[in-house]
Amino acid sequence: MVAAGKPANYSYVMHNHETASVRYKLEAGQSRFTVQAFASGLLASFGHNPLISIRDFNGEVQFAPGTLSDAAMRLEIKTASFALLDEVKEKDRREIEQAMFNDVLEITRYPEIIFQSTQITVTRIVEGRYKARVIGDLTLHGIRQSGLWIAAQFALDGDTLRAQGDFALKQTDYKIKLVSVAGGALKIKDELKFTFDLLARKEQA
Repeated sequence: MVAAGKPANYSYVMHNHETASVRYKLEAGQSRFTVQAFASGLLASFGHNPLISIRDFNGEVQFAPGTLSDAAMRLEIKTASFALLDEVKEKDRREIEQAMFNDVLEITRYPEIIFQSTQITVTRIVEGRYKARVIGDLTLHGIRQSGLWIAAQFALDGDTLRAQGDFALKQTDYKIKLVSVAGGALKIKDELKFTFDLLARKEQA
């Protein structure tokens, strides 16, 4: 909702303060969250850039009703829930997922990835639809990095909130070693691209 006297594209800068807020809980089962890895090597020449699904996560979005001020977002991801979506030989699948769990994510040492927003800026597109820039802290592989930017669009419809967007990060920023599999035929590059289509439902008072 745009404040009275402000143009339709007026941007709200939302910092995290104590306020009466509405909360929306993320529903992983009604959402899609993927990681696109980019590869070099022989298999990459056949268009094999691994696409990975994130299946288990939870979190919430909150903001002051009506004004969309004082917004915050928190997301917790279970690293053991990553799964390769590509159609590959079962042997290659096992090798890729083993490298992902043991060498990249180290899921026994680091079972969760956590994102906490520090600032959200929203611009209205039309009634009920908005663009958002979310800035926050990401803790991955035991390393916390500040200032991660996420570009998103979201819609409010009754008791539901749906958000789509993407962001990128480099594995080496989180001291993750770059791996190769299939005898070196598939080498994963540093940058990963995350894409999401998240559904959240309003908590009832």
